[in-house]
Amino acid sequence: MSSSHEGIILGAGEGKTISVLRDSYTYKAAKEETGGAYALIEGEVVGDGPPPHIHAAEEEAFYVLEGELNVLVGERTVTATAGAFVLVPRGTVHTFSKKAGTASAKILIIISPAGFEKFFEEIAGPPDLEKLMALAAKYNLKIAGQPQA
Repeated sequence: MSSSHEGIILGAGEGKTISVLRDSYTYKAAKEETGGAYALIEGEVVGDGPPPHIHAAEEEAFYVLEGELNVLVGERTVTATAGAFVLVPRGTVHTFSKKAGTASAKILIIISPAGFEKFFEEIAGPPDLEKLMALAAKYNLKIAGQPQA
């Protein structure tokens, strides 16, 4: 993908894909393509999701395409099914997990402003708590608990 006045056109499954633990994330638009306004990522969640966390600088939104996803926003946990939309304001503790009963969930993730999507690239690979904590500081991310049960 590159930034141009011609826009971005991607088919199903197209875009840069990375794996974080067992989940996969395909970048549809990143900071470079949107002038930093937002990032759009398609995710397939098969694992437990991240631990509860807080973004200091970004808002994050989830739109469920397929399956079911448990989503924690603040003190509220909801089961989001296909067609559900969840907006997480910056500064709000949140997480997600596919433990809602389906084998996986396919979601669209919107991050605004863009830039945090680079975290996924840097954290990819085997679980590493020391690396997670260093990257959390770099991306103004506060870890606020353990993954959802």
